[in-house]
Amino acid sequence: MTPVLETLAGLVRINSINPAYEGGRPESGVAALIGQFFSERGIETWQQEVLAGRPNLIARLPGREASRRIVFEAHTDTASVAGMSIPPFEPELRGGLLYGRGACDTKAGLAAMMHALASLARERRVPPCEVWVVAAADEEYSYRGVLKLCEGLTAAAGVVSEPTSLRLVTAHKGCVRFQVHTRGRAAHSSKPQLGVNAIAAMARAVLAIEKDAESLAGLSHPLLDHPTCNIGLIRGGTQVNIVPDSCSIDIDYRLLPCQRIPDVLEHYDRLLASVPDVQVRRGSVMLESVALETPADSPAAVVAAQVLRDMGLEAAPAGVPYGSDASKLSRAGVPSIVLGPGSIDRAHAAVEYVECEQVEQAFEFYRRFMLAFE
Repeated sequence: MTPVLETLAGLVRINSINPAYEGGRPESGVAALIGQFFSERGIETWQQEVLAGRPNLIARLPGREASRRIVFEAHTDTASVAGMSIPPFEPELRGGLLYGRGACDTKAGLAAMMHALASLARERRVPPCEVWVVAAADEEYSYRGVLKLCEGLTAAAGVVSEPTSLRLVTAHKGCVRFQVHTRGRAAHSSKPQLGVNAIAAMARAVLAIEKDAESLAGLSHPLLDHPTCNIGLIRGGTQVNIVPDSCSIDIDYRLLPCQRIPDVLEHYDRLLASVPDVQVRRGSVMLESVALETPADSPAAVVAAQVLRDMGLEAAPAGVPYGSDASKLSRAGVPSIVLGPGSIDRAHAAVEYVECEQVEQAFEFYRRFMLAFE
C-alpha cells in the first residue's frame, strides 16, 4: 500500500459509527490516530470538544499571509454497519479498491487531506495561506462537529470531502425532517364505529402529502433539479384488536438553495390544515440543514476548477442531492466547495469501497489547492 492508503486502512480499522446508531463509538479513537500522525511530523494540533469524548481534531500549518486561512474538512464518524455483507473494520485492498465502513464516506478524503498537509511540512513549503485540516465529529447525525467549528471561525475558503467522484460540487440540497401526527379515539375492534381510527386518518394525510409532492417539479435548480419529499417512517396503534388512537409519520424534505426552511414548514402546516375530517398536526422538527450554493466565480471554485483542469479532470461545477458540512461553513461566512474520492452510491452501502486511484488523485488535488489558493 502507498502511505495514503495505509493511513486510510488504519482509519477504517477504528469503529467510529456515530453513537446515535447501534454499535456506535465516540470519535475519540480516530481523533487520537490523526493526532499521533501529525505529532510525529511536527505539525501543530489541538482538539475542540464537541460532546464528551467526541472531539474535532484540528491540524494547522502556517502560511505566508497569517491573516488568511483555508479549511480542509472531513468527518470522522460513519454510518451504521447494519446490513453490511463485508467485515466493516477489516480493510481489504483488492482489484484497485479498498473496502470497509467509512472507506469512501469520508475516511478516504480525510487520509488524503492529512497527507497533503504533511507533504508540505515535510518539504518545508509554506503555502500562501494558513491551512487547517479539520477532522470533524457527528456529521452523520446532526452536524454538531462542524457547528462547533464554525463558532468564531474566519476563513477565506473551505474544502469539504464527501464522495463526489472528484467532481467539483458547488451546490447541494438542504434538508428538513419533521413529524406529522394524527389523533383518533380508541375502541374495541369488534365495535370500530365507537372509535376514530388514527391510522385511517393518517392515510388521508399521506395521500394529500403525496399529491402535493407532484407540484415540486415546478421548482427547479440548474444543478439540483427539484425539491423532494419522502415519507420514511410510520408508527401507529398498540395492538390489532384496538382501534388506534394515534399515528405518526416522519418526513424528509430536500430543499433548494432558493428555499427557506420556515417557508417549507409553513407550507406543510397549511397543507395539513386543509385535509378534511382529520385531526392532524405537524410535530417536532428533528433536523434542519441548509442548502449550499457557492458561485462558480468564487475564489474557492475558481482555484478548484483550475487545479482539476491541470490534473486532466472534469472541472465543470456540479450539484448533488445530499447534504454536507460545507453548507454550514458557507452559512458561517466561509465560501466552500465539496470534493472527494469515491462514489456516494457506495456510502452507507452493504459493500462500501473507494477507488484507490481516486484517493491518490484527491491527495494531489488537496495539495495543489493548498499551494495555489492565495
